Amino acid sequence: MSMPATSISTDQLKDIERTHVHAVYEAIAPHFSDTRFKPWPVVDNFLKSLPAGSCGLDVGCGNGKYMSVNPDIFVNGSDRSPSLCTIAASRGHAIVVADTLALPHPSSRFDFCLSIAVIHHLHTPERRLRAVRELFRVLTIGGRALFYVWALEQETSRRAFQGQDVLVSWSIPKGYRAKSTEGSEEVSIPESDKSYQRYYHMFVKGELEELIVQACPNAILESGYHRDNWYCIATRM
Repeated sequence: MSMPATSISTDQLKDIERTHVHAVYEAIAPHFSDTRFKPWPVVDNFLKSLPAGSCGLDVGCGNGKYMSVNPDIFVNGSDRSPSLCTIAASRGHAIVVADTLALPHPSSRFDFCLSIAVIHHLHTPERRLRAVRELFRVLTIGGRALFYVWALEQETSRRAFQGQDVLVSWSIPKGYRAKSTEGSEEVSIPESDKSYQRYYHMFVKGELEELIVQACPNAILESGYHRDNWYCIATRM
């Protein structure tokens, strides 16, 4: 489960993605997957609004929970975590291990893209902009993308963020056992509670829209706030 957040300094940002994003998600993959099963309403509605036969990409797909929402479309998945990709692939999804900054897909390939809770793990404005541009690159002209990021303005959360760049704890309870992949053996986690620190850049109101406009002017179709997250739906012009 998620725990309280602590702010971090500029000096601490060096190698932060490797140690506090990539390594953490590898370590917590089974437990993280077991907490990710219910689609968020905005994402659910977006996927169900797509025309039958649409082909898309879920970047940072995790355990693939969004890939079966609409059986009338085809969703490819990618994630930076090999362990999460293994879980998603075990559920019958088409998965590739890939970095959101360098997707292995040809340009103008997909009718739609998802970037759900991904960009806020990138630690500089330049890297976040690159990630948005990379999604637009693989979209067809007129294709749509849905972006979701954590909001600094938390209306329902008990977390109290002291700044935009923070470490947020993920705690695996004592004695936790998981079976996240079909046919695999149970994963046993150590005899005491284990806590990991995940890096987040908390987005303020308007920041996600500004980022998307930098990548593709006049692209935004819809934006809003939902359950402590900012989201935008945009189209490639």
